Amino acid sequence: MKKIFAVLLTLILLFSLTACGGKGDKSVTEIVLCLDWTPNTNHTGFYVADSLGYYEEEGIKIKIVQPPEDGAELMTASGQAQFGISFQDSLAAAFALDEPLEVTSVAAVLQHNTSGIISRKGEGMDTPKGMENQRYSTWNSPIELKMVEHLMKKSGADYGKLELIPSVTNEAEALRNGDADAIWIYYGWAGIACKNAGVDFDYFNMKDMEKTFDYYTPVIIGNNAFLNESPEKAKAFLRATEKGYRYAVENPEAAADILIKGDTTGSLIGSEDLVTESQKWMASQYIADSEKWGYMDPTRWNGFYKWLYEEGLVDRDITDKGFTNNYLG
Repeated sequence: MKKIFAVLLTLILLFSLTACGGKGDKSVTEIVLCLDWTPNTNHTGFYVADSLGYYEEEGIKIKIVQPPEDGAELMTASGQAQFGISFQDSLAAAFALDEPLEVTSVAAVLQHNTSGIISRKGEGMDTPKGMENQRYSTWNSPIELKMVEHLMKKSGADYGKLELIPSVTNEAEALRNGDADAIWIYYGWAGIACKNAGVDFDYFNMKDMEKTFDYYTPVIIGNNAFLNESPEKAKAFLRATEKGYRYAVENPEAAADILIKGDTTGSLIGSEDLVTESQKWMASQYIADSEKWGYMDPTRWNGFYKWLYEEGLVDRDITDKGFTNNYLG
């Protein structure tokens, strides 16, 4: 009878643990994260946090999805995703609407704007002034073009003498073949790709030419309803994500390997060297000179949005709109 009782007691205890959800009686919340593009080193922290169990420790099951044609912003605003990846410049128009998009930026993936203009070495485009009479590959964003115009005018160049050509998809080939003279890139990916391809180039950062252009790109946005209704889960998501990015800072090669293995799109196949070199460079950018990962300086955020308003790129003043540090640890 004692043996039978012991067996029954064991079964009851096992059932109780299963019913309570196991460790710490923590229920599991599924969170959908919509990327802005195919997986790249901007996204490493998410893949690390998932692979190393940081989300699981917070009671989160993450589902990483590709963006639909209308972008991560609308998918996040609609509630189909709780979080998404966006950019401060891209969000400006959405925050200036009569009914602003129902998303809020909750963390900066990188602490500084790492984008700038790349050109063939020695052709005089190591500053904005040298872009005069050159062919500039553009994606025709009003904000992009106004920033280029501003920098050229500030340097004494004639923006009217800049030839605009369609955007290119492979920067290294475009420079090498002479298909474009100047291209706006994000150095952590395209700059490293050009370096790996053996292209000799000149480059200048936008933020070094104009401090107002040190805006946040990319950022993590959250669905407003989710943030308001589940603030503790939002904080838990960002806690785990921060751990993922901190791991990437300290272990860039291992983090690169995790990203490559975690990518289910197949887009990184054949680019393993690029991912690793990019990751090594990005390790110094996730936190950089900030005291903590994810923090957005209100002065920098508002400075850029003030400039957009003064230049007529948005119809209303959106300073102090669309961001918060309240969900960071």
